[in-house]
Amino acid sequence: MSSTKGGSSQPNNPPAKKRKIDNNGNKGAARRVARAIPTQLPEVAFENGELDLQPFVAAHEFEIRALEQSMATSKTQGATRAFQKVPRGLRRRAASHNPKRVPKRLRARAQKEKAEDNTPLVTARRRKPTTTTARIRMETAKKLRTLAFRKKTSREKRARAAGARAETLPDKAKQTKRARRPKIRRNALNEPTRPRGRFRKRQRNKIWLPTHMWHAKRARMTSPKEPLWRFAMPLRPNEKIYRPTHRMQGDRGAVAWDMSYMSTIAVYGHPAGMERVLRRIGVTHDSCWNDKGKKWRAGTRSWSGMLSRETKQGRRQSCPSTVFWDPLPVDRVAVEDPKKDRRRVFLRVHPASFSELFNELLRWCKSETPQLYIEDLRFEIGSIELTGPASTEVLHSVLTPYLVAGEPKPKHAELFASLKGLTNPAALPQNAILGFSIQDPRLRYPPRKQSPAQGEAAETKLLETVSRWPAETALKPYTLFDRDIRHQASQLPTQGLVNRRRSKITPGSFLKPSPIDPAIPIVLLASRSGSSTQAQGKWTLLAPWKCIQPIWYSIVHCPLSTGGNPRFAGLEQTRQVAFERGLPWFPADFPTTDAGVAWELEQRAVRTRTWSRRPKSKRTEWSTVDLGAGRKGELGDGLACDFEYLFGLPRPDGAETQSTEDAMDVEHAQVSQTKAPSPSALGALHHVGRKALQGLARAEEGVALSIPLNALLTVRIRLVARGANDTTRQPRATTPESRKQRIVKDLTSRPTPWPSTKSNLTDIGGQHPLCPSSSDLIGTRTCQNFANMNMSDKIMGGCLCEAVRYQIDMRLSTIPPSTCQCTQCRKQSGALSVHFLKVPLSSLSWLRNKETWSRDAPPDLTIFRASPGSPEITRGFCSKCGGLVYWRDGSTDMTSITLGTFDEDMLRGRHSVLAGAKSHL
Repeated sequence: MSSTKGGSSQPNNPPAKKRKIDNNGNKGAARRVARAIPTQLPEVAFENGELDLQPFVAAHEFEIRALEQSMATSKTQGATRAFQKVPRGLRRRAASHNPKRVPKRLRARAQKEKAEDNTPLVTARRRKPTTTTARIRMETAKKLRTLAFRKKTSREKRARAAGARAETLPDKAKQTKRARRPKIRRNALNEPTRPRGRFRKRQRNKIWLPTHMWHAKRARMTSPKEPLWRFAMPLRPNEKIYRPTHRMQGDRGAVAWDMSYMSTIAVYGHPAGMERVLRRIGVTHDSCWNDKGKKWRAGTRSWSGMLSRETKQGRRQSCPSTVFWDPLPVDRVAVEDPKKDRRRVFLRVHPASFSELFNELLRWCKSETPQLYIEDLRFEIGSIELTGPASTEVLHSVLTPYLVAGEPKPKHAELFASLKGLTNPAALPQNAILGFSIQDPRLRYPPRKQSPAQGEAAETKLLETVSRWPAETALKPYTLFDRDIRHQASQLPTQGLVNRRRSKITPGSFLKPSPIDPAIPIVLLASRSGSSTQAQGKWTLLAPWKCIQPIWYSIVHCPLSTGGNPRFAGLEQTRQVAFERGLPWFPADFPTTDAGVAWELEQRAVRTRTWSRRPKSKRTEWSTVDLGAGRKGELGDGLACDFEYLFGLPRPDGAETQSTEDAMDVEHAQVSQTKAPSPSALGALHHVGRKALQGLARAEEGVALSIPLNALLTVRIRLVARGANDTTRQPRATTPESRKQRIVKDLTSRPTPWPSTKSNLTDIGGQHPLCPSSSDLIGTRTCQNFANMNMSDKIMGGCLCEAVRYQIDMRLSTIPPSTCQCTQCRKQSGALSVHFLKVPLSSLSWLRNKETWSRDAPPDLTIFRASPGSPEITRGFCSKCGGLVYWRDGSTDMTSITLGTFDEDMLRGRHSVLAGAKSHL
C-alpha cells in the first residue's frame, strides 16, 4: 500500500497490458486451495462446557458439504481432457475437441466430456457460410448431391433388373469382373494410378506416397502448393526426433523411412547392348565387368555408385544410383544367338535426376540393334528403408515367406530366416540381395516380438552363414521383375474382409493364407556406408506400390525385444543420418550435378525470403560484417554457396540485388549481392575424385595430368573449437604467409596474462584468429547446421609422465563413465573413487614414439606394469609415475580406461560428450 498526499491509500498500479503475467506459480496454490477441506473449530459445538446439539449437527453438515465441494473442485482442477490421455508419440497435430478425432478407446469419454461441458461442436459441413461465395458453393454442392443420389438410385434399379435377367442365364454366360491391369508404356513416361474421387483434387499438382494418410497425421509435410520433386513428402515427425534418431539408428532400436519417392527404371534387352548402355551412363568400374563382377551380373549383388553423362566439357556427374540384375534360372537353356538372349536390370535413382537419366537412357537404347527398351516404374514399385541394430529383427517379425503346397521353401527365404540375431546389416556381404515372396502382413497383424537368439551355438551358426552366404544356390528369377505377378500382388483383399475372417478364428491366432490372398514379391537390398567399420548398415525393401501400406503398418507397430517400436522419420532425418555417417546427401552435397544446382538455386531463394522477412534489427547485414583490419562486408554472397565468387564465374545480367532501402545506415556500406546465378554458371563446375588427386600427387615432374577447370572435391570438415557449422559458410586455408605472421606475433607480443580472459568467439579481439582474406578461400559448406553427436575421432591419452601412451578408435558419445571404490583401485590411484570408461579391447592401441603397437602392451615398454588382482582382473599402471591407466576383466573383451588419463586437447570440441572425463583431469 502507498499513502497519497491526502492520506488515503490506493493499491499499486496494475502491470502494463503488454507485460505477460506468469501464472505458473498460481497453479500450485489453486490446486492446494481446491484440495483443502475447510472445517470449523470444535468450540463452536460447546456452550459453557456442554454439548449443544444444534450447533454440533450444523458443524457436521458444514463438514460434509465442504468435503463434497472439495471433491468436486479437486476433480475439475486436476482433470484432463480425453485427447490429453494419448501418449505423446501418438498425438496428432490438432488436439481437437471433436470426439471423432481421438482414438476409439477414448471416444466414449470424449463424448461424455462434451456433454458435461456443453462443448460446441461445429464441423466443416455444418458450419453456416458467412460469405456469398461460400453460400453459392454450399448450394451447388447440395444440388450435386441430389443429382448424384438420383443417378445412383437409377443405376441400382437397372442393376437389379439386370440381375433378375442374369439368374435365368446359364452359368457359362455369366461374366465376372476382373481388375484392369495398368498399362505400362515402353520408352515413354507413365502416369500414376488415378486416385479415388475423394482425394483427386488434392493430387492435381503432386503425388501422394502409399503411406500419405498415415504420415499426414503424424509428420510435418511439404506445403500443398509446393511439393518436393512432385511428391507430398514427410519432412520430419511432429515430436522431437533428433536425439531419438541418433540413438535408434546406431545404438538401439530401428528407424524406418517410406522411400517410395525413389524412382525405378527397368531396362530390357540383350546383355551385350545393355552392357554398352550401362558403360555410357557411368557404370565403368572394372569390378563390374571382369571376374569380380560375376555375382553382380548374376543378380546376387547390387552396385551403388555415381552415374555420369558425356558433355562438351567432358564427363559430368548425374546422380547416385543402385543397379541390380534379374537372375537367370539355373536350369536355363543356352541360346545360340546372343542377340536373342534377354536380360532385365533395375536402376533406382533419386527423383531429382529421374528426367535427366531417363532421357539419357532412352537416347542410347534407341541406338542399339536390336533395340533395347526401358520402362518407367516409378509408380509400380515402392520401397521402405530401415536402419539400426533392430532392423533385421523388425523384418523377421513382419515378413513371412509365402509357401506353396508341394514345393520346397525358397532358398533366399531360408537364408533370410537364418539371419536371426543379426544386429548390423553391414556384417553381410557388401550389397547383398535377397528375393522371395511373402504373405500379406495383415494376416499376422499385429506382429509379435521376436525372441533374441542366445547361446554360442546360435552365434557360431550365424557367423558361418554370413561367411559362406550361399545366395547363388538354386537361384531363381526375382518375381518383382514380372509385371503380371506385381499386378496380382496389388489385388489384395479389403481390410473389411480381413477383419471378418479374423472375427471367426480364435483370438490371438493368425490367419492362414487363402486362395484370395496373393503372394507379395519383394527384394531386400543390404548395404553399408563404408565410412566406418562400426557404422550401421541398412535394409532397403522393394515391393509393389500398393503393398507398401500394409507392410508399413506392421513395421511401425512391431514390438522390439529391447522395448518400444521402430521410429519413423522424414526427409530431414535422412540428411542427419548421412551427416553422422560422414556421407554426402543428394542433392544438396552434389553441386556438380544438375539436381544439385537446382537445389542450390531453390535454397538461395528460400534463404533470401527468410532473410527479407526479418526486421532490420534482427538480421545480419552481410555488407557491413566486420572482418577486422579495416575490412567490412562478407566475401561473396552471404545467403548462398557462392561458387561464382570462388571461381570468378560470370553472373547473369539483371540479377536481383539486395534493396538499398533495407540496408542499414552505415557509412560506406556496400550492398551485398544476393544474385540468382544462371544455371549455366553453376553448370561449369566439375567434380574430381580422390583417385585423380592421388594420381596428381604421385605424378612425376613434367607429366601433365588433365584436371578440369572449376573442379570441386567433397570433404568432411571437423571443428577443433566451438562454433556454428552453418550452410553457406566459407572454409579458408592457412597459407604459409599467415603462419609466418602468427609466429612473428607470438614472438614479439607480450605473454598471455594469467588467468586468461574469457574467450569470445564473436569478437575478433577475444582470442579469435583474424578472418582470412579472399585469397584464402578454398570452398563452401553445403551441409546444414547439424550437431554431429557421432564423434568417432581418435582419443589419445597416457600417464602423468607420458611414458605410457594409448589411442582409442571408437564412438564415445553413448558410453557413460563408471566408478570403482574397491581397495586396490584406491591404493593404486590415491583417490576415494576411480572413474573409468569401458571401451572394446579392439579399439585400444598402445603407442610409443608415434608408432602403433599391438593390442597388447608393447614388448619393449618395460615401464608398463600389469598388477593382477582378483581372479581374471588386471590393473595396468606406469611404474615410473605410478599412474593407473586401465582396469580389465579377462572374461570379457572390454577394457576400462581411467578417465583422468585423457589428453586435455583431445577433449576440446566434444562439449558435453566427455564432460565427466574432463572434470576429473
